[in-house]
Amino acid sequence: MSSLFRYSRWVSQFEKSPLILTFFSTATTESQPSRPLPPPIRVGLTEYVGRSVFATRRIGTGELIHTAKPIVAHPSFSSLHNVCYFCLKKLPDDKSHSEAYPTVVFCSEHCKDQSKNFYEVEKKADWSRFDEYCRMQGLKYPLLVKRFASQVISGVVSADSLDILQPATLTSEMVSLMEKEFCLLRSTFQETDVKGEQMAFLTKEWYTGVLARMRINAFRVELAGGSYEDLLSSAAASVEAEVAVGNAVYMLPSFYNHDCDPNAHILWVENADARIKALRDIETGEELRICYIDASMNHKARQTILYEGFGFLCNCPRCLSND
Repeated sequence: MSSLFRYSRWVSQFEKSPLILTFFSTATTESQPSRPLPPPIRVGLTEYVGRSVFATRRIGTGELIHTAKPIVAHPSFSSLHNVCYFCLKKLPDDKSHSEAYPTVVFCSEHCKDQSKNFYEVEKKADWSRFDEYCRMQGLKYPLLVKRFASQVISGVVSADSLDILQPATLTSEMVSLMEKEFCLLRSTFQETDVKGEQMAFLTKEWYTGVLARMRINAFRVELAGGSYEDLLSSAAASVEAEVAVGNAVYMLPSFYNHDCDPNAHILWVENADARIKALRDIETGEELRICYIDASMNHKARQTILYEGFGFLCNCPRCLSND
């Protein structure tokens, strides 16, 4: 398949998707004064990198550009017993657990209620084999697929909800390595009372397609130290983090392209709700970019990680100058 054909097909999906329209369909009016204004950005298509995010007005240094709730999120194994099973907020010591497979804990009745549908599906199954395999292999994205599949089965989301996101390029060897985890996932669901028609979407092709999108669109959620006000007033390119508590996939934040000298930054204050703020003044029409990796690494390390993890070599001004 040619790159032009892949690009054209993706553009067609982009233009037809209703998800894009929901980002910009709200505005404050006299009849509805309480409705929030849309974020000061628009998503557009470019010939050089596909989808991109642009400022629709001047954005000042430190300004909160927008927030985003995850489509799907899951705690990391190391944080599984110490954070809310839904929003990844750190739990007080009297709520956290240390047993091998404890009952999961939610930080509030709201999170428990938000999780009710997909968790009813999850808790029907014995995930010990699947989780142990992922733990031993150092896999994190299959946990997101497990959560996403449970959401689809419960009817919370549709199976094609992530199709608009760009996928990573998977080699035949990578697809082959996914066979074991896919079989464990499907067999675990099959051992429950989930009906066959509810699992019709759960094919190997669906699994690899979702995983390919999660590989380059999932964010590592790191809860930042300090107060929210301190973070918004800071123009630092990196935020000191206490711990990475899990991974999450978002819609709008996934449309931001990478730059090793970014003008915007994504951060998490107390849970998986993402906040995107400006690191410097951004002019109307300027593209907003974030850094996918640790910007403090040297040029060679950045290029290696970006190529191996995201499938591209960066040609931002900083990389072109070999900085």
